[in-house]
Amino acid sequence: MGASVSRTDFEWSYTDEPHATRRKQILKAHPEIKKLMVVDHRFKYHVILLVILQLLVVPLIPHLSWTKFFLLLYFYGAVINHAVLDAIHEISHNMAYGNAKPFHNRLFGMFANLPTAIPVSVTFKRYHQDHHRFQGDKDWDPDLPTEWEGQFFTNSFTKAIYVGLIPVFYSLRPLFVNPKSPTILEFLNYVTQLSFDAVVYYFFGIKPLVYMVLSSLIGTGWHPLGAQFIAEHYMFRKGQETFSYYGPFNYITFNVGYHNEHHDFPNIPGSLLPKVREIAPEFYDMPHHLSWLKVIYDFVFDPEINPYARVKRSMKQRANNNADTDNTHAD
Repeated sequence: MGASVSRTDFEWSYTDEPHATRRKQILKAHPEIKKLMVVDHRFKYHVILLVILQLLVVPLIPHLSWTKFFLLLYFYGAVINHAVLDAIHEISHNMAYGNAKPFHNRLFGMFANLPTAIPVSVTFKRYHQDHHRFQGDKDWDPDLPTEWEGQFFTNSFTKAIYVGLIPVFYSLRPLFVNPKSPTILEFLNYVTQLSFDAVVYYFFGIKPLVYMVLSSLIGTGWHPLGAQFIAEHYMFRKGQETFSYYGPFNYITFNVGYHNEHHDFPNIPGSLLPKVREIAPEFYDMPHHLSWLKVIYDFVFDPEINPYARVKRSMKQRANNNADTDNTHAD
């Protein structure tokens, strides 16, 4: 069954998440970074190209053998849909049209959403905001694994299964951690996506829809690109809760690997995140990843790393501790 894990609880912290503090320090030392807080107008055209490339193969899929179907799915569809989902992440930060045009960004996100076959764009933005604002907070951060995940995936065999199930947990976990009532924009996202799916089904049958759904699930699960979701915040070094990746897959994932840089400056487009590290190298001289394949290997076989290998904080407890300290000083 593989080596059993040695972690049985999260790494608890009672301090603020690190990025807000580092952002202030970096801007004080390098105020020129503010010039990177712009809209990259090329981004929209890259997303449009990805959507077109995925939809071009839809008419061909009903005629493929199952062998060719799965080869196309793994080496083409999964790559494109992973990139599309990273584009949706960028759009959630208003990187398509800028902060002045939030509705334009939401509509463009719905367009980018089409090849995934699952309506996620608007909902993702709502929960992803909590991840940035409350990183690691046990009551708010939907990116944190649950206690059940830590207790169940306890050896190499089950962790290998977990790698493939991460997109499922990633999608469903927010509904249990901090459920939100659907908004009108979410309903619009559902209607737009399901209408598109119905058109695909009417003209081409069920096989292209299976292809699009599996492209999304495999591209974020049992695939080298799927390591992104492990690499970003799993604790590969004690006490460090965000890791950057500086390998070649950044070219097809809008530099999402520059994850410390992204959390420090979520209003800088992915295309300019390497410049953040270039301008302020002294702030990013920390452990990082160079291979997402190695990330998967280490996660599966290192007994120190499992769903519990995350920094978790209780801001409520921290507030209570601060109040106790203030009362002590008052006495």
